[in-house]
Amino acid sequence: MGDLVVELYGALFGTLRGDWRTFDLMIEPGAVRTFGIDSPILSVAIPLALVPTRAHKQRRRNFFQELLPEGRMLKRLAQEARVPENDTIALLRNYGRDVAGALQIWDPDLPGEPREPRLDALDAAGVAELLENVQDFPLGNKPTGGKSSLAGVQDKIVLAHTAAGWNRALDGSPSTHILKPVPAGLPTIIYDEEYGARLARAVGLTPQRTWIEEFSDVPALVVERYDRVPTAPQARLHQEDFNQALGASGDEKYQRYGGKVSLERIARVLERHTRPEDLDKLLRMVVLAAAVGNLDMHAKNISLLHSQEGALELAPAYDFVPQAHQKNDGEMALAIAGEFRHAQITRAHLLEEGRSWGLAHAERTIDVVLETVLERVQDEGPHPGAYPRLTNDLRQFTQNLLDGRVVGIPTGSGR
Repeated sequence: MGDLVVELYGALFGTLRGDWRTFDLMIEPGAVRTFGIDSPILSVAIPLALVPTRAHKQRRRNFFQELLPEGRMLKRLAQEARVPENDTIALLRNYGRDVAGALQIWDPDLPGEPREPRLDALDAAGVAELLENVQDFPLGNKPTGGKSSLAGVQDKIVLAHTAAGWNRALDGSPSTHILKPVPAGLPTIIYDEEYGARLARAVGLTPQRTWIEEFSDVPALVVERYDRVPTAPQARLHQEDFNQALGASGDEKYQRYGGKVSLERIARVLERHTRPEDLDKLLRMVVLAAAVGNLDMHAKNISLLHSQEGALELAPAYDFVPQAHQKNDGEMALAIAGEFRHAQITRAHLLEEGRSWGLAHAERTIDVVLETVLERVQDEGPHPGAYPRLTNDLRQFTQNLLDGRVVGIPTGSGR
């Protein structure tokens, strides 16, 4: 097997050379001419250079390792490809045709390359089968032609939706939606997440649609991908998550593990590379996370979008799940003004965090988000399948924050 081709926005960007122990990214000279020396077009952690610097090698490796899923999903993909879980190169050789962002990664020495992207139509029963057997079809990949990878732990499949219906995305065709089945032991989570997505839309954090749909009586959360747009080259919009941007890997997405990520460090990246409005948007994410109990807003759930022209912006909010009622440690993935414990967060913590980034209007932003959430929670309830006390919890959390009190614990919580 030879080097892997790395394409960005449909054009040759570089090659991945070496095996899983030694691989590195070699930038194509044409990419440097197109985007410029020190361009962050691929990642803010990997400025473009004709000669790769040794100091950035681990960040280059980490960027590609973080394109792969974690936990059970990674294990299933590796088993399907019959390669070790730690063999990043082998896994990208098998699944790199459809990853997060505008990259495509493939081996030109494999028979059939370059492949012609195609779709495999599915009826409702076909989608239901993939959802019910996600362990047998990781990410919905077909044994022949399935080339998709997506970071994360939760069971999911990725499909492409067209005017004709749902399809498996094969041989590099871009998937457009993520579908999540009801996981064992967490019967309300997809309905809770759908409500969290509605509130994120209400406070201007995402334009993407998220809804519950049943496929032959099998329910799923359907999430419209923000890194797929018909007007972009090959319908892809490039993105990187903040594990990639900050050089963190795996569980280092949580501030408690390794200390590489924090809201402060994310804010500083935004300050250097994006518009001032994106700092305000980050604060809105943090306020909403506190108000709804989204404890899992970690560094892989916050991302940057890279346009082909080189502009950067904070990506829409995603995986916004109210989860304070679940059995967990009750801690935020990223501390707010030094406070990890969700139940102990106050409006003062939110204000201190926002002001530490230099936001002059942090107080107004905080109150607008909290008032909007409270209004929506009072007027619009969650799906009937959601956690029964979810409305009460979110109303209580939000009102407590508005009144300057600690968030408090969920209704009926044993913690």
